[in-house]
Amino acid sequence: MKKQLRNQFKRLRESLGSEQVDALSKEICDRLARWPILCESRTVLTYLAFRNEVNLSLLMNKLPHIRWAVPRVQGKKLILHLYDSDRLVRHRFGMLEPSANLPRISPKQLDVVLTPGLAFDPQGGRLGYGGGFYDRLLVMTPAKRVGVAYDCCLADELPMDQHDQCMDWVFTPTRQIECPRATESTPP
Repeated sequence: MKKQLRNQFKRLRESLGSEQVDALSKEICDRLARWPILCESRTVLTYLAFRNEVNLSLLMNKLPHIRWAVPRVQGKKLILHLYDSDRLVRHRFGMLEPSANLPRISPKQLDVVLTPGLAFDPQGGRLGYGGGFYDRLLVMTPAKRVGVAYDCCLADELPMDQHDQCMDWVFTPTRQIECPRATESTPP
């Protein structure tokens, strides 16, 4: 089931033209840049977009007071490093990632994790590429989990396995969804 859904949402995302991706990414960045939780954060994990993912590079420019971290794949783990646009290398999967000699950031230091995915649902469900990288990372951080996607990649409900980590919020160009996990973990 997940394999079919991955293929379906990959096709949907890949059907977007570069101008559409740029415009929709800008809308999401504008929405996120106005979000108080993000604006008040000190350290935020983002990602470097590839394969038509939502591009969040504009967000880093809009919120320069934040200490931005980006992931580097090492084996089956994501190692987090300070972002430096001049010190990026190409991973064998094709995406850019930080140089291994950049300062590391502990997952415990993160306030927010901006999480890529092929699809999300309003309950906080996330469909990734199937490697489990973000699922393993998210259990190690107290950070708010924020899924970032195009509206066409928002499903009514996604199948979730026991190890799958849910989001607190999902942002699209037109929506900001507070998921059940966020309301459960917010003190009264």
